[in-house]
Amino acid sequence: MEGTPRGSWASSIFDLQNSQSDPLIPSLLDRFPAEEIDRQNEQQRVEGRHNNIFTVFPYNDEEEPLEKRAIAEVPKEHFGHRLLVKCLTLKFEIEIEPIFAVMALYDAKEKKKISENFYFDLNSDQVKSMLKPHMAYPDISTLSRSAVFSITYPSSDVFLVIKLEKVLQQGEITDVAEPYMKEAESPKNREKIRQTARYFCEKLGAYRMPFAWTAINLMSIVNGAGSLERGTEGTPDKDSPGTSFEQRRTSKLEDSFRKKSLTAIAGFSGLQRSSSLDRRTAWREEGDWSSLDTFRAVTLTVSSFFKQEGDRLKDEDLYKFLMDLKRPSSVLKKLKCIPGALKLDISPAPDNSPYCLTPELHKVNPYPDARGRPTKEIEEFPTREVFLPHTTYKNLLYIYPQCLNFSNRPGSSRNIAVKVQFMSGEDEASSLKVIFGKSSSPEFLKEAYTAVTYHNKSPDFYEEVKIKMPPHLSDNHHLLFTFYHISCQRKQETGPVETPVGFTWIPVLANGRLQVGEFSLPVSMEKPPQSYSMLSPDSFSKPNIGVQLPGMKWVDGHKGLFTVTLHASSSVHTQDPFLDKFLSLCHAVEDTNRVLPTRIGEVRIQESNLEQELKNSVQALSQAQPEPLVTFLYLILDKLISLIVRPPIIAGQIVNVGQSSFEAMAQIVARLHTMLDSQDAHGRNSLLASYISYVFSTPQVDQSVSPGSSPGNMPSAMAGPGSYATISRSGMQRPKSLNLMPQHRNLSNSDPDLTATPSPDEEVSDLTGKGQSERGQLRASFRQSMAEGSPKVEGLGGRLPNKKIFHEELALQWVVSSGSVRELALSHSWFFFELMVKSMAQYLAATDKLETPRKMRFPERFLDDVSALIGMMTGDIIARYSKDLQLIQHLNASLAFFLTDLLSLMDRGFVFNLIKTYCKQVSGKIASLANSTTLTTLKLEFLRVVCSHEHFVVLNLPFIAPASRPASPCPSISSSTSQSSYISSSTVTDKGGVGELSVEFRQQHFPVGMLLSELSVVLDGENQNLHRQAINALLNLIASHDCDPRFSDPEIRSHVAKLYLPIIGIVLDSLTQLNDGTTEQKNNNKGQEEQPAPINQSVAMAIAGTSVYRPASSYSLDSMGQQSRSSAQLTQECTRNLLMCFLWVIKNLDRSFLRQWWSEMPFMRLSHVLEVLMVAVSCFEYRGKRKLKNLSSHSFKKSQDVKSRLEEAILGGVGARSEMLMRRKVSGLGVPAGVTSPTAGGMAADTRLRWRKDLTTWKELSEQADRPRDTESQAFMQGNLAAEANMIILDTLELIVQTVLVSDSLQSLLGSVLRVLLHSLACNQSTYVLQNLFATQRAIVFKFPELLFEEETEQCADLCLRLLRHCSSCISNTRSHSSASLYLLMRQNFEIGNNFARVKMQVTMSLSSLVGSSQSFNEEYLRRSLKTILMYAQEDAELQGTTFPEQVRDLVFNLHMILSDTVKMKEFQEDPEMLLDLMYRIAKGYQNSPDLRLTWLQNMAGKHTERGNHAEAAQCLVHSAALVAEYLNMLEDKTYLPIGCVSFQNISSNVLEESAVSDDVVSPDEEGICTGKYFTELGLVGLLEQAAYAFSMAQMYESQNETYKILIPIHEAERNHKKLATIHGKLQEAFQQIIKQDQAGKRMFGTFFRVGFYGSKFGDLDGEEFVYKEPAITKLPEIAHRLESFYADRFGQDLVEVIKDSSPVDSSRLHPNKAYIQLTYVEPYFDLYEMKDRISYFDKNYNLRRFMFATPFTKDGRAHGELTEQYKRKTILTTINAFPYVKTRVSVIHRVEIVLSPVEVAIEDIQKKTKELFLATTQDPADPKMLQMVLQGCIGTTVNQGPLEVATAFLTDLPDDLSLAKHYNKLRLCFKDFSKKCSDALKKNRSLIGPDQKEYQHELERNYRRFVERLMPLVNDKRIINIMRNTRR
Repeated sequence: MEGTPRGSWASSIFDLQNSQSDPLIPSLLDRFPAEEIDRQNEQQRVEGRHNNIFTVFPYNDEEEPLEKRAIAEVPKEHFGHRLLVKCLTLKFEIEIEPIFAVMALYDAKEKKKISENFYFDLNSDQVKSMLKPHMAYPDISTLSRSAVFSITYPSSDVFLVIKLEKVLQQGEITDVAEPYMKEAESPKNREKIRQTARYFCEKLGAYRMPFAWTAINLMSIVNGAGSLERGTEGTPDKDSPGTSFEQRRTSKLEDSFRKKSLTAIAGFSGLQRSSSLDRRTAWREEGDWSSLDTFRAVTLTVSSFFKQEGDRLKDEDLYKFLMDLKRPSSVLKKLKCIPGALKLDISPAPDNSPYCLTPELHKVNPYPDARGRPTKEIEEFPTREVFLPHTTYKNLLYIYPQCLNFSNRPGSSRNIAVKVQFMSGEDEASSLKVIFGKSSSPEFLKEAYTAVTYHNKSPDFYEEVKIKMPPHLSDNHHLLFTFYHISCQRKQETGPVETPVGFTWIPVLANGRLQVGEFSLPVSMEKPPQSYSMLSPDSFSKPNIGVQLPGMKWVDGHKGLFTVTLHASSSVHTQDPFLDKFLSLCHAVEDTNRVLPTRIGEVRIQESNLEQELKNSVQALSQAQPEPLVTFLYLILDKLISLIVRPPIIAGQIVNVGQSSFEAMAQIVARLHTMLDSQDAHGRNSLLASYISYVFSTPQVDQSVSPGSSPGNMPSAMAGPGSYATISRSGMQRPKSLNLMPQHRNLSNSDPDLTATPSPDEEVSDLTGKGQSERGQLRASFRQSMAEGSPKVEGLGGRLPNKKIFHEELALQWVVSSGSVRELALSHSWFFFELMVKSMAQYLAATDKLETPRKMRFPERFLDDVSALIGMMTGDIIARYSKDLQLIQHLNASLAFFLTDLLSLMDRGFVFNLIKTYCKQVSGKIASLANSTTLTTLKLEFLRVVCSHEHFVVLNLPFIAPASRPASPCPSISSSTSQSSYISSSTVTDKGGVGELSVEFRQQHFPVGMLLSELSVVLDGENQNLHRQAINALLNLIASHDCDPRFSDPEIRSHVAKLYLPIIGIVLDSLTQLNDGTTEQKNNNKGQEEQPAPINQSVAMAIAGTSVYRPASSYSLDSMGQQSRSSAQLTQECTRNLLMCFLWVIKNLDRSFLRQWWSEMPFMRLSHVLEVLMVAVSCFEYRGKRKLKNLSSHSFKKSQDVKSRLEEAILGGVGARSEMLMRRKVSGLGVPAGVTSPTAGGMAADTRLRWRKDLTTWKELSEQADRPRDTESQAFMQGNLAAEANMIILDTLELIVQTVLVSDSLQSLLGSVLRVLLHSLACNQSTYVLQNLFATQRAIVFKFPELLFEEETEQCADLCLRLLRHCSSCISNTRSHSSASLYLLMRQNFEIGNNFARVKMQVTMSLSSLVGSSQSFNEEYLRRSLKTILMYAQEDAELQGTTFPEQVRDLVFNLHMILSDTVKMKEFQEDPEMLLDLMYRIAKGYQNSPDLRLTWLQNMAGKHTERGNHAEAAQCLVHSAALVAEYLNMLEDKTYLPIGCVSFQNISSNVLEESAVSDDVVSPDEEGICTGKYFTELGLVGLLEQAAYAFSMAQMYESQNETYKILIPIHEAERNHKKLATIHGKLQEAFQQIIKQDQAGKRMFGTFFRVGFYGSKFGDLDGEEFVYKEPAITKLPEIAHRLESFYADRFGQDLVEVIKDSSPVDSSRLHPNKAYIQLTYVEPYFDLYEMKDRISYFDKNYNLRRFMFATPFTKDGRAHGELTEQYKRKTILTTINAFPYVKTRVSVIHRVEIVLSPVEVAIEDIQKKTKELFLATTQDPADPKMLQMVLQGCIGTTVNQGPLEVATAFLTDLPDDLSLAKHYNKLRLCFKDFSKKCSDALKKNRSLIGPDQKEYQHELERNYRRFVERLMPLVNDKRIINIMRNTRR
């Protein structure tokens, strides 16, 4: 194996010449001036770049709230889960009459009906004709057969109940249902039944009677929908017999959850509906009912109905039945069933279903035409409150007759029907046509009848009468109930069908309020007389009623006989006494024609008590019920605001209710926040935010809104007096003219079509919510209103009502507030701040003050109030932040948003002073605190919000000359020197303070100066949370600039970047804090300084002569000096974000400005820039998809709050970046991750706009933000970011090189530039970046050749390694450029001195390191690169006449040969023994190249360490140290150094092979030889320390001692007493471990096996024998299984066979196509003379070269036989090297076989047992168990073939061959000794046992006596003794 040649030089040349090269780079060999090279490189770097780097920056701040306020939701109509129920067919076995159905939802658990009735019938036209005399022409709306039900609070107890009715006929329900329940009737009977039905239809067709009912558990249907197969009939449901399911899949509803607001379509009376999913914000569901919106459509067939029982018509009876349906019950079994078939289709309701009608019968878009059969939306009655304001007009009244008791009424009154009428007067003509019709009837009716229960004088009712109430009700409006007896008998043909038997009524209003609830009414026997409607029928029994109607005759003495329930669903009537009273009083004081006194509720209002009652009603608003307070919220707030601005005038005096109204507003706002949890991250209630954005308008604006104004901004109060109006339904879509407030937009994001800042009008229009045309109307009407004044109020003596400006009055009331009111306002300050801001904006728009100078817009008193308010808030923040942090956080954010809004409205100098005051007060408090984290966090949040202003850049007065700057969006004549503080670009060239955060900078650029100052202060601290918060605030800000189309022009962006120049200084000062990911690793390795770690890849590379990248922290201390800032380390995320800001500034600054600045920058400062770039390369390295998958698996679990903030971000900066990224991706940027496409930066201008509201698909982006981004998208972004960041770094390096060229003082920076460049080459880069990196590297080598070959020699080695690594890339372009760079490096080196020995040596060493330690290189690709280099040498005509081409050819061929040797290593990666053999063979080939041999020895050590073979790793290190010692001995004459390999003999006898003798001697003085850092005294010490550590790990402490014997003289010579103390301490530990482990017997060094390979498939291994060293206690089956599995995988399972025995193998008898492996356990073998030196366990397991294994056999070929036939063959193997060695397997070079006769085998066995007895007896401390076990094996009665048997077999008869007599005699003596040792052992055991083992001891002694009795005659046989005596003579 060792002598096998490494390969043929000729064959290597042949293989290389026939290989394929990569394409050559054109013009590479041409000579160009340095300037031209720079120009070409710069042009190449510009191509395909990202203009906006933040479009590919995956910024994701999930922990902090975003600086944007959420967009307020458009007020919307309430819906729950919407279900569409289609009624398909209703059939019975006989069809003889029309059947009518009513459907509704019931919640059995809550015992409540949760929907109104839906009436339908499925009768044919022929059947309907039977009712022709009684039916008017039906309206299309009553022909509906499908309904949409809404369920707000779903539960498992919700049932869909269907009740059937039929035409009234004579007989009980049981009688009339009998024909339906019988079997098929005869034709004669069927005709008779049909005639009866026809008769009653003609006579009683207007009346109904109960017939049957059924119920369906909706939740069971929905939940079971997914499990039913399509198109199959299911079995009847166990809960409702006769129900079957037919499942079908509906087509997927595209975009079913897309949000649509309600909108009015001009010229069409339809309404557009929004998605039901987006309306569930005002209530909370229990459990997960999302399946209600997504289940597959179900077709349900009800196959039978329950017959209706006449005495069980109440809802209470129904609820009992419904609960019985859910569980097996005997009650349902008693009910009779009517066979029939009702087929329903149930599915989630689509959002845009056509032909849809609201519960008020309004048409909803889309409604294609008026002839389609409509779908009705069914009004819901939720089981609990729904807190959502009214947004549509609704005024419905539901009447539910319950029961009637006529049992005591005289006369015939059994078949009773109740007629219900809504009357406006008392005559018959006053009956209003407002009752909704049922199925197949007119749309509205004047009357409605209940169903009739036959012959029942006390009937129950289940009807629902739905009434559309008029908007204006008077005292005359009432409900009239008329009771009729219906004649059903056929004999009364001529008599009247209906006979009135009673009357009663209910006044609709009582004291001006709508009456609802349950009523028990007396019944009059006669029609009421005139004027009855003003009084309630039950009031006649009250003695205090003075008015009595004459002639009234009551049934049963005026008792309450008729029970009825009224329920209203109205947006007009509040149904709350406090709200009713307040609104009524507001109407009273607003009505100029009011008539007093009047009655409101129970109170009589007069002029004298009107003021007090008004104030009381305002104060009592907080006592209103929660639901009506919320539903009428917008109206209440409008009224309160009106009272503040327009104080009422009573009795000629102005009544000041402003403070009371402000207090009421604060209480209502606080109550809403407490009651509802629909709040955003800033604590803003969604309902109130919607009110401010879409409803609120200052009262003076309300008066001037024209009828054509956008409904979204209509005043809440209707024009009609006293009407309680809400937002019209058609106005629910957000008006096109309604722009969002600045806080609702992305930072620095305006209309993308604008290149300059928007006009003042546009800025304020964002706040007012008005379009340009609306503002014109608003201004005109407002000016007219202000000029003419308000209408004069009668009785006021011509005085005008006082006019107040709302925001001024609000600020005043707030400032003067105190106590609980102030606390409430403080807790919810956001509401009042936003209200004030919108009022200010509307005021400016309405009064035409937008063109007015800012300082003249608002009066001084208002400015004073605002200043006082801000000061008060700041004081509260400072004083209370530690007590109520959440409140202060919300207050702080609200204050910041308020000041941000004021920047768009007020004088900016005034606002800046307010901001400055806040910061000054907070900073003063921070300075006085020991722990100011919380307050600093609040300040940072404040600055984040302030810096989010739309025109933040303009507010900072950037470096733009006055002639070229864009106009200020809102110029101010006195705002912080707005005109004079713009400075020209020449200012920044001033040397003083450029890039520094100076006082002048902060004064000129106030907002950004505040933020950067705070960042600098925070970075000085230790708090990492504050670091992250401050850095992220800056990152957000810069990201918004980067994506802002207003700053897309490079010149403008350069000026913006100059605003952030201090970032560069901040980053440089924070250099020691930067974290590139190596910090943790460095910290983890600190504890191993005293114990050198095993060799890793980086060490191997360093040994090869290459340098390893050092983290920035080490450079800053070692070479660059101590930095100015020494604070806490930043996290990797913070470092990355901070460096992102740093790179953005450098990228966008003007090149000439940077060059000029850096040329004057101090050397140390500029070197720090390079250090930062070094860290940036590591931070922005592309990590790969696998790393991204690992990261995403541990994160991206987002809470609902995070989701909401991401939704906000979609409309803000992050979303815009995502949008731009996706547009890039869709537009064809399909390049691999990390590869920048040339078209990436060249997008058209229109595709780069980021706020195109009419083009942007926001929904898709928000959906994308809701789910974790896939790995592909992340990898795409990470790759592009890494590419762009590295290109910025490369641009900067080129700029620094250009700066160095013109400055002699900066020349020494080139080494650092090269180091950064090499580090970039070492990281993962895209092909685009690598191409530019190689170009820059070639340019630097061309311009500064002496730098690499004379000054930075270590960098030359590093560069060679980097280039070779890229030469093995799988990408052809990368290989081409790296090959070109490597060739030019050789040529440059040659041109300097006609030789390139340095590059030649470094390339060879680098290749060795690469192939020895890298797992990813590909030899085929590397071979192509070598061929490419050869092609360049052949093409280089300029150097053809020199020796250079020949030298290149020799080098390439040598490299190729090394590469060929590694091919086999690749093949045997999974075979560690073969791999190490090959590595050792390569190292052996470098015997004359000590550097390379050292590299391969280190690689071998690394491999051994990975596998845990510490002994072998130690041997590799010892060989390395011996090699270094050999050459150090030639270089240095120092007596304390080892003289060479001889000094290492005591450690290992193998080390002599490292001797530098004869032809192997290479002069260390030759250039390139022994240049590595290990060929030094320090390197030798390091190797020896590592070897000692490895010996310690291997528990070979004796070798550790020998290693330290070499180290100690070196440290003694250096007087390094610290190291000597450490070494002796470790030696003490080592010797203690020897004592401890040898006593315990715990040291086990290894197990040895002989392995033989047989068969041609093994190639070079065929017929070879090896001794394998395996870990301790390895069993033979383990290694057999491992080897068999490995080779079976390689050759095939059937082609590998393991030879079980250890007999000699006859190769001729083996199968030629199979691979055979023979394994045998072997033990170390020693001669007797060796045993005297190998005393300890270590001695017997170290320096082993001979091993032995025994093979039992018999003469006849059997392995085992009788004792006298049993032979043994002992095979002794000798290996070429001693164990332990640098390999775990060593070849066998010699073998000897010894055959033992049977008697010799017996002697060996007895001697072995005797030895065991001796050891067990003399063991200290004694082990009784071991002793007894050995004794039992020697003299136990159950031992087979024990000692006694052996003695009997051999000593009974004398041998025939007298030559064997000496063996027999020896056996006899052995038995004597054995007997003696048994006796000694028994005595020893007797002294050790306890009382419980005495019997066992007696048994052993008896056995021993028997043994001796039988043995003694054999041992003392005189014959053998005589024979031996004769033999001696």
